[in-house]
Amino acid sequence: MEKNQQDKEEYMDQKREAGCKGACEFISRKHLSDDIMPHILNLYGSCATASDFQIYSPNASFEDPLMCARGLKQIKSAFYSLPKIFSESRIVEYDITENMISPGNHEILIDNKQHYKFMGKDVDVISLIKLHLLEGKVVRHED
Repeated sequence: MEKNQQDKEEYMDQKREAGCKGACEFISRKHLSDDIMPHILNLYGSCATASDFQIYSPNASFEDPLMCARGLKQIKSAFYSLPKIFSESRIVEYDITENMISPGNHEILIDNKQHYKFMGKDVDVISLIKLHLLEGKVVRHED
């Protein structure tokens, strides 16, 4: 009986250890993009709210072929103006790659297809969005 109890305790210890390992592995698989992508989709989908801009540091920059924005105020202006230019805008497909440059310094690459409707015409754009993050905040956004 004592041997059986010992075996049972050893089995339970192994189960607990496996559960803890699984939890640690799950935590380590969390990506920065999991938190950032919903905001990026809102920004490009012309449905941004104030909370979507919390991913940026106050002195962040945004650059695409049409404009360059410096600071959060200009970045907000750029994305809030999308519905004034396009009757539709959204990211329709995307693939994400994350790179850790150094601790606290990350890069998120979003290979994507953007859809716009401009003056009644559908326009699809293939793009690579590059997000440079320091301590979890976007400091540079290139499209």
